[in-house]
Amino acid sequence: MGNGPKKLADNTAKIIAGWKNVAPAATFAGMTLDQFQTKVKPSVDARGKLADLREQITATEVVRDKADVLTNPTNQLVVNAVKGDPNYGEDSDLYAAMGYVRKSARKSGLTRKKKAAPAAAK
Repeated sequence: MGNGPKKLADNTAKIIAGWKNVAPAATFAGMTLDQFQTKVKPSVDARGKLADLREQITATEVVRDKADVLTNPTNQLVVNAVKGDPNYGEDSDLYAAMGYVRKSARKSGLTRKKKAAPAAAK
């Protein structure tokens, strides 16, 4: 089973904590604790930056959701104004450009089920 990013971060933190608490002056693999920490610093820093970015994303999503509370009714107000405008209306290019289906392009909604073909006799 391979080591994923989370497992690797946990292992690195355990190695540093154990080394620091039990044998801070010892050298392993030709490295002191400080040298080891310097060598793994880019990995630790990148994880910290990712954590900060995730927090920023979460905070920005909250701001977006609060703003959307006003945006949706404003959108609807404009679309309704276009529909009610005698120069544009529900059948205009503007209405279609806004992502809506023109009144003349709508299907009736009527469907007729086809009769099943009789089974072939053997």
